[in-house]
Amino acid sequence: MRIALGVSGGIAAYKACEIVRRLTDSGASVQVLMTRNAERFITPLTLQALSGRAVATDAWELASDQTIKHIDMARDLDAFVVAPATANILAKFAQGVADDLLSTFYLAVTAPVVVAPAMNTRMWLHPATQEAIRTLRSRGVAVVDPESGWLAEREAGVGRLASPETIVAESLRAARRGRSLAGKKIVVAAGPTREPIDPVRYLSNGSSGKMGYAIAAGAARRGASVVIVSGPVALAAPFGTRVVQVESARQMRDAVMVERASAHAVFMVAAVSDYAPKASPSKIKKTAGPLTLVLEEGPDILAELGRTKGAEILVGFAAETDDLIANAAKKLSAKKADFIVANDISAAGLGIGSDRNAVTILGRDGSSVTVPEASKVEIAEAILDRIFGPDAA
Repeated sequence: MRIALGVSGGIAAYKACEIVRRLTDSGASVQVLMTRNAERFITPLTLQALSGRAVATDAWELASDQTIKHIDMARDLDAFVVAPATANILAKFAQGVADDLLSTFYLAVTAPVVVAPAMNTRMWLHPATQEAIRTLRSRGVAVVDPESGWLAEREAGVGRLASPETIVAESLRAARRGRSLAGKKIVVAAGPTREPIDPVRYLSNGSSGKMGYAIAAGAARRGASVVIVSGPVALAAPFGTRVVQVESARQMRDAVMVERASAHAVFMVAAVSDYAPKASPSKIKKTAGPLTLVLEEGPDILAELGRTKGAEILVGFAAETDDLIANAAKKLSAKKADFIVANDISAAGLGIGSDRNAVTILGRDGSSVTVPEASKVEIAEAILDRIFGPDAA
């Protein structure tokens, strides 16, 4: 298990010693990275002695073999933990500023990230810090909230670094999660489909693909080999995923059936058109009076996956405007899925096209788990935890 521990410049930096000791006692190989300000509170030599590895402090040692190893480690890491995380480093992470080793390293890491903030109460409660925390959470960063108590400024309040035991437990959980789906293939169908009316027009829907792509990104962070069968969206492929571009429902059906081979799980998140018009081979000219389109039933991909299901886990999604749980339960049974993730698309600011969602996950075993409103990244992590378990092996 490989963990990188970032130490930024605050009085709580001395607690990094206990964090390193506990991580190494748990069998982790720990690489410490320090900011220059952190060196004012604790020496790199101390952390080197505890970790058994040279501490990285300088982003400018680009020619050294040691720096190359750090870059390699960023590519193949189980977790990146920052404790203490100052207001300054949190702001850099949230804004993508890369002006020292620690902030640059953060941008290179694709493994789960954990931050443990520590600062004065007024700094912690400042709107800028709280906005940075919200931004990081929305990207899937785990935040170990600071505790209340006596602070270095000789006043009491929230802002004290969480206990080393708590930070280590969250770090190990994140590291296990980072390898929990290693060796498993996950297929995610995402986005809308487009059904042509003629060579220049089509019928579609408002799906942005954000939920499906968030699930794909989360599965990739857990070590899975991820394939996204994607309708037309304006989203970049998450790191570590392969995207198969499709347009129509039939194209999506064909691609999903190919990619499901040897899959550990299939997530049908896509908003697939139920009906398709009988397309005209040439552009339809505008004429007086209404236009009549003949719609034909399209493929029911989830139902076909359910009928032909093997050992793979099948997860469907139900976007509903009425009787959310009842309709989702009917879909779960009719499609022979293992899970249905239901969301109410009539709720303002949630669901299709939004960055936020709230869902209920129904299981074939009769279970029901409600995930309250959060970013789609956080919702994706909750869904993956429910399907595979937070510490699945």
